[in-house]
Amino acid sequence: MADYPVTPLTPPLSEQEIIRRQKLQKLLDAGQNPYEITSWGVTHRSQQILNSFDELEGKEVTIAGRMTSRRVMGKASFAHLLDGEGDIQIYVRRDDVGEEPYMAFKQDDIGDILGVKGTVFRTQTGEISVHATEVKLLCKSLKVLPEKFHGLTDTDLRYRQRYVDMIVNPEVRDTFRKRSKIIAAVREFLDSRGFIEVDTPVLHTLEIGASARPFRTHHNALDLDMFLRIETELYLKRLIVGGFEKVYEVGRIFRNEGMDATHNPEFTSVETYQAYVDYKEVMEMVEQLYEFVAMKALGTTDVTYQGEVIHLKAPWKRITMADAVKEACGEDYNAWQSDEEARAICDKRDVHVEKDATKGDCLAALFDEYVEASLVQPTFIIDYPVEISPLAKRKPENPALTERFEFFITGHEMGNAFSELNDPIDQRKRFEDQVALRASQGIHAEVDEDFVNALEYGMPPTGGLGFGLDRLIMLLTDSSTIRDVLLFPTMKPQGEKTAEAAAETEK
Repeated sequence: MADYPVTPLTPPLSEQEIIRRQKLQKLLDAGQNPYEITSWGVTHRSQQILNSFDELEGKEVTIAGRMTSRRVMGKASFAHLLDGEGDIQIYVRRDDVGEEPYMAFKQDDIGDILGVKGTVFRTQTGEISVHATEVKLLCKSLKVLPEKFHGLTDTDLRYRQRYVDMIVNPEVRDTFRKRSKIIAAVREFLDSRGFIEVDTPVLHTLEIGASARPFRTHHNALDLDMFLRIETELYLKRLIVGGFEKVYEVGRIFRNEGMDATHNPEFTSVETYQAYVDYKEVMEMVEQLYEFVAMKALGTTDVTYQGEVIHLKAPWKRITMADAVKEACGEDYNAWQSDEEARAICDKRDVHVEKDATKGDCLAALFDEYVEASLVQPTFIIDYPVEISPLAKRKPENPALTERFEFFITGHEMGNAFSELNDPIDQRKRFEDQVALRASQGIHAEVDEDFVNALEYGMPPTGGLGFGLDRLIMLLTDSSTIRDVLLFPTMKPQGEKTAEAAAETEK
C-alpha cells in the first residue's frame, strides 16, 4: 500500500498532526484503513440512552460518535463520545474487548470517530454509560481539536470553521437545532392557514429599481448578464394575479451591501401574500405568527434578549411614523408646508438628507435618527410616506402616505408589509421615478415591464409581508449578531478579517 503523506507542501503540520498521520500510516500498513469503513449499525443515540435508562439498563446497544475525552487506568479506560444529540460515557476494559483491540483503542486520538457495542449501565459515581464489548475506529481525525476547557474562542475562526465550532461548543449546535425548529414552525403556521409554499427564480434578467444593490453574474449559454434576486416579491405577486390567493416563500436573498451585526450579503427571508386583506389584517397575522413560533421554539412568549425581556404576546403597540417622530423630537410632519421646510428642519437637527429630499424622505430620516433604536418592545410603525414605499397602496384619505407598516423589536426593523399597490398606472409611474432617481445617482436600474403587464390583467386587493428569518432566529436564540445564526456566514478570504470580526476577536 502506498505511503500516506506525512508532510504535505502546504500548510506546514504541527508535531501532533505529524504524529496522527504516522498512526494512520501504521494502520494502513496493517491493512486497517479506517476510511474504507462504510457503515456501523447504530441502534441508539446518546440522549435516547440517557432519557430511557430504566428501560435500557443491561441491554445491548450500538452507538457511534467522536471521542472528546479519555481517561486510561491500566486495563480499563473511560471515554466520552459525542454524537448528534449529545455525549455519553463509555467504559472500555481489556478483558471485555480483547487485548489487541484494547491496545488499538489506547492508540486512538481525541477527535477520532468510534463505533461501540456494549451494554447500558450506571457507574459507581452514578453516570449512565455504555460498557463496551467492541470498539472500532470508524474515522481517523488528522487535526487536533481546540483544548477542552477553552474551546474555540477566536470569533473569526469560529465562523470560518463552523464544523469545529459545533464540535467544541455545544451551545452552537443548540442554536442551529432551534433555527431548524423555528423555520419548521413558520411553515407550520402558514400551511395551517391555507398558504401555499412556492419557489421563484433566484436569477433575474433585470436590475430592477429597488434600493438594494444586486450581485451580478453572467449566463454563458445565453451570453446574458443576470442578477441574483434582492427579493421574492414581484414573482409572488404575479402568482396572486394568476389565481393563487395565499402564497409564501422561504427564500435565500442576495444584496450587495455592507455587513454588520444584523446584515449579511445573503440571508433568508419569508414573504407572504394574501388576496382580499389589507395591512391591518397582516399586522394581526404577524402577532399571531410570532406568538406561535415562540411557543413552538421556547414554550413562552416572554423572550430574554441580551438581558431584556421581550413580550411577544399580542397586542403590540401601533403608532404612525409621523406621531412617533413627533413624540421623539417634537417635529410635526403634518405641519410642514413644503419640502424646503422639511429639509431645513433636518439641517437644523444635523440629520443628513439629499439636496432634493421630499417631506417624506425627511420624515423617514428623522425616524431613523430619533425613533428606531428606542423601539425595544414589539411595535408596528404604520403609514409610511409614498416616496419610500414604491410598492404600497396609497391611503385614500391622505395620498402622500401609504398603507404600509414595519415592525420593530430590540431597536431593529424585523419586517415590512403593505396593502399592495395594484394600480398598474400608478405602479409604472413609481417604477419610472425610482429608475430616474437611481440614474441621477449613477446607478443603472430598469422598470420590470412584465410585472406591470401582470398588474394590467388585474391583481385583487392584497396584503403582503416580508420579514428576515435570521433576525427572528437571533431574537429567539438570544444571538447578538447575525453570524451566530448563519451556519456559514460570508467571510473575507483567510487572513483578511472584517473590521467587525477583528473587533470581536479583541474583546
